[in-house]
Amino acid sequence: MIKWFGAFVGYLFLRLPGAIIGFLIGSLIDGASRSGGTVFTDFTRQKVSPADFELNLLSLCSIVIKADGRVSQQELDYVRQYFLATYGKEKANAIFRTFNEVIKKREISGQRICAYLNQRTRYEVRLQLVHFLFGIAQADGHVSEAEIRKLRELAGYLQIGATDFESIMAMFVESADNAYKILEIERTATDEEVKKAYRNMAKKYHPDRVNTQDEAIKRGAEEKFKEVQKAYEAIQQERGI
Repeated sequence: MIKWFGAFVGYLFLRLPGAIIGFLIGSLIDGASRSGGTVFTDFTRQKVSPADFELNLLSLCSIVIKADGRVSQQELDYVRQYFLATYGKEKANAIFRTFNEVIKKREISGQRICAYLNQRTRYEVRLQLVHFLFGIAQADGHVSEAEIRKLRELAGYLQIGATDFESIMAMFVESADNAYKILEIERTATDEEVKKAYRNMAKKYHPDRVNTQDEAIKRGAEEKFKEVQKAYEAIQQERGI
């Protein structure tokens, strides 16, 4: 693809800024004729290749890592280990070399990246993306208020509903009613309402609903589905259902 050739040539001359410029120029050249690639969405949306998705994912990772004003080694290691487990050593190392350049970039527009993803990914994929970003924030053992604010901001750009955001956050930030928040219900819900909420959440977050070729997002879907099951089991045990 021309855009990746342009990115490669630009990187040789101007490092990361040149790669970005080359990528954008190449996209203009081959964008009109591109009809192949992996589809992460249904037919009504535009297409996004795995490489495009990974580049935007890395940019969002860097935004979250820098949200509290410091670059945590634990969070960097989380990203590295996640890509190693997902893609294997060779591809993960190539991805992480790009990530090291992205993390040094001072200004990355989360709003622009999210607008791009909104046009090309289904809602279920974006939910798992927020889940993955929360995992990064928690990698150092604590999700700070600054990180929560940044994650809430990014979730807003990704058009994630407030209730869905609170459900995901409850998986990473401890509170007395976490299990209920994950199932998006109040503690006062009846047993039948609890069962109905679980059925709805199980459908909503089932990995099969995440129509994507990206292994990192698939793994996130599986993790979130397990959290929904754990929340339901905790309420069942609490209530003797």
